[in-house]
Amino acid sequence: MDFSPLWLSLKIASISTAIVFLTGTFLARGIVRRQFFGKQVLEALFMLPLVLPPTVVGFGLLYLFGKNGPLGSLLLEWFNFQIIFTWYAAVIAAIVVSFPLMYQSASAAFLRYDRTLENAAYTMGASRWKVFWTISFPLAWPGLLAGLVLSFARGLGEFGATLMVAGYIPGVTDTLPLAIYFSVESGNEQQALLWVIIIVLIGFTTIYWLNNWSKKPWLNDPGKR
Repeated sequence: MDFSPLWLSLKIASISTAIVFLTGTFLARGIVRRQFFGKQVLEALFMLPLVLPPTVVGFGLLYLFGKNGPLGSLLLEWFNFQIIFTWYAAVIAAIVVSFPLMYQSASAAFLRYDRTLENAAYTMGASRWKVFWTISFPLAWPGLLAGLVLSFARGLGEFGATLMVAGYIPGVTDTLPLAIYFSVESGNEQQALLWVIIIVLIGFTTIYWLNNWSKKPWLNDPGKR
C-alpha cells in the first residue's frame, strides 16, 4: 500500500507549522502591545483567511503565484521555477490558512501575562532579545504551543486552497484530504475510509493531548513551574 499521501501531508503540515510558528510569534510580539495607525486593518488582514472560503484563498494564491501573476512571473523569469502544481504550493496554502490561528493564539498569549518582569529586566539593562527568550517566551509558551498544535492540525486538513494551487498529482501533491476526495470520486471507498480513519486519529490525538496538557495545574500557577 502506498502511504505517500500520509508522509506528504505530515511533511507539508510540519514545514508550514514551523514557518507559521516563527512568523506568527514574532509578529504578535511586535504588534499586539503597540498602538499605531492602521493596526486594526493589519490585524484584520492577518485574520482574513480564517473567514474566507478556501476557494477564495486558493484563487488569490493562484493569481499571485500563477505563471502570469506578479510573484509567479518573477519566479519564472529569475529562477525558471513555477510553484503552482508542486508541493511547495501546498505548503504556501497551508501557511496562509493556518497563520490566523497561530497569530490569534500568540496575541492572546502575549497579552495574558503581566509585563512587570519584562520592565524590571529592561531597567536592569537586559536587551530586548534576552528579555524575549528568558521572560516573554516562557510566560507565553502555553498559548504559543496551543497555536502551534492548532496550526499543525489546520495545515494537515487543508483541502480547498491546496486543490486550486497544487492540484492532485499522485506522488507529488496528493495530500490526505485530496486523496480522500479523489478516492471517493473514483469509487475506491475502502481506500478513502482508511485515509479518513488515519486523519481522524491524528486530529483526535492532537486535540486530546492539547486539552489534557492545557489543564495541567502548573500552567495556571506559574509558581508551580
